[in-house]
Amino acid sequence: MNKEPGKKEDRFLESLPPKTGREEEFGKSAEALLNMLEDVEVSRERAEEERDKTLAILNNLTEGVLVFDEENKLAMINPQARDFLEIEKEELFGKSTLELFQISRLEPLMKFLGTEIRGLFRKEIKLRENLILEVSTIPLVKEERTLGKIVTLHDITREKAIEKMKTEFVSIAAHQLRTPLSAIKWTLRMILDGDLGKITEFQKEFIEKTYASNERMINLINDLLNVTRIEEGRYLYKPTPTDIEPIIEFVVGSYREEAERKELKLGIKKPTRKTPKIMADVEKIRLAIQNILDNAIRYTKPKGQVTLSLDYDKKSHQIKISIKDTGVGIPKDQKTRVFTKFFRGANVMRMETEGSGLGLFITKNIIEAHGGEIWFESEEGKGTTFYFTLPAKKEFERFIEGF
Repeated sequence: MNKEPGKKEDRFLESLPPKTGREEEFGKSAEALLNMLEDVEVSRERAEEERDKTLAILNNLTEGVLVFDEENKLAMINPQARDFLEIEKEELFGKSTLELFQISRLEPLMKFLGTEIRGLFRKEIKLRENLILEVSTIPLVKEERTLGKIVTLHDITREKAIEKMKTEFVSIAAHQLRTPLSAIKWTLRMILDGDLGKITEFQKEFIEKTYASNERMINLINDLLNVTRIEEGRYLYKPTPTDIEPIIEFVVGSYREEAERKELKLGIKKPTRKTPKIMADVEKIRLAIQNILDNAIRYTKPKGQVTLSLDYDKKSHQIKISIKDTGVGIPKDQKTRVFTKFFRGANVMRMETEGSGLGLFITKNIIEAHGGEIWFESEEGKGTTFYFTLPAKKEFERFIEGF
């Protein structure tokens, strides 16, 4: 009778001397080491795969990408960035922004990158006649330590060319419309003043409505021309030492009648002590205040309140003006667009068909050109407060010296 093979092997294994504790421990350690090496190999392969994917994405982007390390040296540049800069990788790699600044055609870019960047920042840079780039840069920060920065280059040459054509068209159209509108205005004014003969009350009412519509069209044309001048850098300023209080009183005074008609409480809050002079273009600061106040009164319902407050901060040497209303407010999802061209809130458009959406764009440019800042707080259905600052005369002179 044949014996089973399995039992024979078992007897053979039983005949072997037992493993010592050290041999068993070594066997387990070797097995663990092999498993660990396998895990390391898998992790390495995955890391290489992810790196290859990242490089493939970067190399095929239409935007240029540069990465600088914590010593401000170029650590990575993709092909599109090299094409924009018209330079080989070997000429750039490992060089600091200071060294790259010595390459003349990179000077506009390196001048911008040499500044301290604390957050996402964008700037338009003209590298050459046929290339305008939008440069975005953001620092790489880990546990409050700056490890470098990423720079992206986006070609906006075509966009700027189209924008220029649009601006030129608007400018030409506005100028062509301005002359006949002015002629209509003065003709209507002469009729209303009785210079062309007596008119009935019924006729006067209709002519006044026509005159008001014509005025709105003239204001729109003026806004379009101002936007064109701002975009072309032709919106010139003539700053003079100025008291802000008379400007505020004049603008608020010009809206008293309209506020009374809507039964609005329109008030001014001023500090007890006189505020220092500012260096300002009176006409343009007046326009900036007027644009904000006009919106506040227009979009505040009857029996509401509009308050203009003036204050002075001695520490920062800044005059601060706020215009608070109890109006319709700005929808939360539209707040980022408030200072853009032609913006009008969805809630506003439902209740008011008039308005160009250019006033706050113009206002922001005026305030910033004077060295100030503008911002707002708003809650839909409860109201809005716009704030802006203007440097006192001495602080403004320092601001100008910085250019």
